[in-house]
Amino acid sequence: MAKKLIAQRSEFQRTLLAWYRVHARDLPWRDQPSLYKTVVSEFMLQQTQVITVLPYLARWLAELPNFAALAAAPESRVLKLWEGLGYYSRARNLHRLAAQVAAWPEMRRTPAAWRELPGVGPYTSAAITSISFGAPAACVDGNVVRILARLTADATEFRDSATASKTFTSLAEALLPTDTPGDHNQAMMELGATVCFRHNPLCLTCPVREFCAAARRGEPEAFPRLAAKKIEQRAVTRVWCERPGALLLHRAAAGARRFANIHELPTPEQVGLDPAKVTCGELLAKKRRSITRFQITESIYVTPTPRGKLPAELVWVRLTELESLTLSGPHRRWVAEIAAKLTR
Repeated sequence: MAKKLIAQRSEFQRTLLAWYRVHARDLPWRDQPSLYKTVVSEFMLQQTQVITVLPYLARWLAELPNFAALAAAPESRVLKLWEGLGYYSRARNLHRLAAQVAAWPEMRRTPAAWRELPGVGPYTSAAITSISFGAPAACVDGNVVRILARLTADATEFRDSATASKTFTSLAEALLPTDTPGDHNQAMMELGATVCFRHNPLCLTCPVREFCAAARRGEPEAFPRLAAKKIEQRAVTRVWCERPGALLLHRAAAGARRFANIHELPTPEQVGLDPAKVTCGELLAKKRRSITRFQITESIYVTPTPRGKLPAELVWVRLTELESLTLSGPHRRWVAEIAAKLTR
């Protein structure tokens, strides 16, 4: 099926691009495009939907409008602007990237050069350089994998999305036009985001339906075939320690892999309490969140104010000053909800 699609690539390219130029969503990185907008949006869109990214990008561009401004900003401000998007390593990598790009004597235009920068892998480097510089690099993410698997009705069962992406890269490159690689890549992403959904794809209105083997079979949702993810359940106990006008929070170490310098409610162990005794107290809330393959249930209990000198990573924060700190997105919501509940 791949050979047949490659043989039809000129017609496929024209059909897809014609559709894109009429139906592309009006997005800020497409309106008056710039390299900086493309880079920031690509980082934000990793693991995050467009509708969530839009307000964050607007605030970011208003305060940090270019690489030099981002490079000069303190990390605390960068993380605060990112708060709620999650996966904070993206913000740190973007911050480090800006410092390197701002120092370049001249702009680098190849995917290989961009892959040397923090947080930039094959997909991101292809997106940045094809859109900004017309580099002949194909973007292959989950959306593109889904489209290509359906176009070819590829029945291979892949271990995960990353394995599938590597497999389909050669086909994506074969379909890439040399004159408009950036528009083609964006058209593929747009098709996956607005038509070729994982569930209930809009096959009847798909612009490339005539090229799709899965649509002809009437089973588009059968592709791609990915092994089921193994979700691990985890339970975490948190404590709510409050004194007049202030709340005790834990600040992760600067070298922490995932939440460096991010504040959250502490665990009993971090406060020096016995978890078994904590769970005998009042349960304020039970919350759930997902991080990568983990489904985490967090139980938050009222505890008395700890005595003695606290470790440096535990900080008393005035409730009126919480907004100025960077909290993980879920904990910001939970703290606001519990504080409102307790003041009723």
